[in-house]
Parts: sequence; C-alpha cells; structure tokens
Amino acid sequence: MEFLKFKLSGKSAFFKKPEVNTYCYFTYGNIHRVALLGILGAILGYKGYSQMQDILSNKKKKGKLEPSYPEFYEKLKDLKIAILPLNPKGVITKKIQIFNNSVGYASKEQGGNLIVKEQWLENPKWEICILLDCEEAIKIKEAIQNHKCEFYPYLGTNDHFADIKYLGVEEAKTIEDDMYRIDSFVFKDDVDILDLEKEELEDWKSQEKPMPKGNFKYEEALPYKINEITNNYEFQRFIYTGKLVELQEDRKVYRIQDKNKKEIEDKYIIFY
Repeated sequence: MEFLKFKLSGKSAFFKKPEVNTYCYFTYGNIHRVALLGILGAILGYKGYSQMQDILSNKKKKGKLEPSYPEFYEKLKDLKIAILPLNPKGVITKKIQIFNNSVGYASKEQGGNLIVKEQWLENPKWEICILLDCEEAIKIKEAIQNHKCEFYPYLGTNDHFADIKYLGVEEAKTIEDDMYRIDSFVFKDDVDILDLEKEELEDWKSQEKPMPKGNFKYEEALPYKINEITNNYEFQRFIYTGKLVELQEDRKVYRIQDKNKKEIEDKYIIFY
C-alpha cells in the first residue's frame, strides 16, 4: 500500500473554537482532522457547510431529524490521515489580530462597523500523509501531483491562504517493536509515554533503534469528527511527544523517510 506526502503551510491560520464568541475569537493550536478534510474537499470541489442550510430546511419540512453530512465530509470521512507537526515541539505562535468589519451590516452600532479580535496562528506548517487505499485518496493524490484545485484551499478562513507542496508517494511499510518514537499526532489513550533511564536508552541506541527527540509533550483536545445529526464537533485528545512510547491499542506504526533533507531521516507515524 502506498501513501501520499505533502507539506501544508501558510503565513497564518485560524481554526475557530466554536464555544467562545465574545470579546475575542480563539483558535485551536494546530490543524484538526475536520479542517483538513475541508481543505481536501475544497481541492476536489466538494460542497461545504453552506449546503447544510438546504439540508436543515428539508429536515424541518419532514418534521424529523435524519443523519446528514456536508458533501466534503460524507465523501472523505473514511480517509486514513497522519498529521506531523513541523513547528518546533508542535507549538505554533499565536497572536491577537484586531481589524474592522465595515460591510455595513456586521454591527448594529452606529455606522455598522464591527471591531473583530481574532487569535491567529503564525507561520504554521505540517507534513500530511494520506494512505492511498480508496478512490477519494487517489483523487487527492492526482490533484496535488498536478497542482490543481477546484476551490482555493484556506487554513480555516479565507484570510489565510494555504500553501501545498507535493512531497511524493512512498510505499507504506509497517514496523513492529516494543517501543516507538511517533512523529505524528496520536490519540492520548493509544500510548503510554516512557521515561527511560540512561542505561536503557544506551541499550536501545545500541540496537540502532529510533531515539527520542526530546522531553517535550504537546497535548490538545481537537475535533476529530462531526456528529451526523447536529454536525457539531466530536473531540479526541491528541498528543505529540519527542519521547518514546508504548502502544496501548492495536495500531499499525508506519516508517516513512524524509528525503528533503541533506541526510535521509526516518519518521514514524500512525494513520487515523
């Protein structure tokens, strides 16, 4: 089985947290799966949340709730994806931006001017891997390979253009071991983070096994899917760590190679 690799980046990004809408709009600290599926849906020309107004109207007419998703999510929800942070330790700088929305109908105040405060991510970047095990994944591969998209891809909102760089297609090779260094986001419940003694690390290194990249741990509850009735986010707690871990679930770990550096570097990922 093969997988697609590409770099996703931009000057800024804003992945809005829906639970806060007074004083300032806040962002998640990293891209989440639903937002990424939205970007891929834009590349392929699939409809988004704007179509849900028509779907909800039909539900009201029928007088009952029925499962339904935006087109992009319906078609792409089963993709196997790995997200690898490229910012140091997974931490992306955030800064509050203040600007005016003066379209005239944005505010009921005199003059119709609305002062907007948003928290933006600065210079975010990720490596994205998609397992090429279905028709939709193949479509995405062909579009990114040929630098084609139906709609402009944004990092959250249309103030933040996405830069997509094709990195290649590789053979997906699984590995089996006692401990792993995982270079992608993983479910917190899937792993136990290990604190090894110096002697244990030396023994691990002598076996030419992947070594830790540091003692850091980034953790955040991120949207993982959307509810089929309400289309609200459903969350999973993700972590990204430089330490070695043990797997708690029957997850497959894949080894990939970073050939864009002077020295080829192995990375280890889990698809979700």
